[in-house]
Amino acid sequence: MSSVNPLDSVFFITLPEDYSLPENAFKIDTTIPLPVQSPIKNPEEFDMNDLSWEMILAGILTILAYDINNQHIHYYRSLINSVRPDIKTELTQAAILKVKNEDFDIAEEIFTALHGLDPEDMGTILNLALFFDERAESYRKSGLNEDADAYDEFAHSYYQQAMIAEPPVPDAFFNSGFFYLKQRNYTRAKECFETYLSLSEKYEEEQITDNDRRKRSRAEEIIQDISSRNLEDELFKKAYELISQGQEEKGLECIKEFLETNPKVWNAWFMLGWALRRLGRWEDGKSAFLHAIELGGDNPDTYNELAICCMELGEFKECKKDLTINIEEGCIEADLTMEEIYILSLSMKLFWLSPKIHREENLRQIMQDRDFKQLSNANMLKALLQLQDVTRRELQKFKQRYAFNDFKGFD
Repeated sequence: MSSVNPLDSVFFITLPEDYSLPENAFKIDTTIPLPVQSPIKNPEEFDMNDLSWEMILAGILTILAYDINNQHIHYYRSLINSVRPDIKTELTQAAILKVKNEDFDIAEEIFTALHGLDPEDMGTILNLALFFDERAESYRKSGLNEDADAYDEFAHSYYQQAMIAEPPVPDAFFNSGFFYLKQRNYTRAKECFETYLSLSEKYEEEQITDNDRRKRSRAEEIIQDISSRNLEDELFKKAYELISQGQEEKGLECIKEFLETNPKVWNAWFMLGWALRRLGRWEDGKSAFLHAIELGGDNPDTYNELAICCMELGEFKECKKDLTINIEEGCIEADLTMEEIYILSLSMKLFWLSPKIHREENLRQIMQDRDFKQLSNANMLKALLQLQDVTRRELQKFKQRYAFNDFKGFD
């Protein structure tokens, strides 16, 4: 998170009476100073001949984003809407493109300005929730857990605001459901998806898009999964709360008791491994994660936790090869077979695809179907998903073949 105060780039001026205004422009109240964004720090050094409407609009947007209690905020909103009637659409599209390009700081500033421009707009509030949710995930992947937790709190606040909108916004509940899933709050997640289904049933048939059908199907699938795995059980919830609060031993007792009656729930084996890993019981943690994978928990979170246990046990040393980097040639020099190189390339391709697919799917949630097709190219997401599926199956096939390279048969 940046410690720079964006308001430091803004100072206030009073327009001279003979200042040229755009035709049909909003009538300027010369008694109210206007914010100007400029690299010049001292207003006394600013040359009024260099003043442009872009500087004023940039200044107003900065005030909307970071000084929402400014005494003239209503006037600034009226002024910018008069000069740029389509400003909300323009800024929303600009913010989405910034997110797509991973320019998160600028995207956050634009979304925050949009919220300042119209604090009651539920579309903007939901966009802010989705943005902070994605940024939290980005920080967590980079190991910046404190920043990730802070952005999770921001996201949660905006999701809560979006869910109390009148009239209700179905997508607010759909996206909130995924947020609670990541928080492992399965009861709340299920409630959100059930509310989404209830609200979306009110659509007229001609109003339903392919994206709506896909989301309904996904919501029904998740509700069924939560129910069939008994993830709303009080023991399961208590175990997660205890482990999250650093009370791993008590959490272990709860999750083991849960597993006595729910031995096939991979999420429970994952939670068991998670607690064991936090206690430094690497071998036991590894066994729990492997069992979670056998039961269907073959996802990045499980593999990441398993990798931590394996590294602590020193079990990666035997499979390492000397990857010497030749800086002049710009390549890696290593004694790898063509089969090993191919497996490595497939793994790198999956690693490259994952964040791109995640970002495109988030953009699809933020944008209307029409805008997504125009700005983000819906065919791109379809192609990425197809490539991911083909690559994953190809990688699995070659990994299995590689594992049995030296197999001579059973005695």
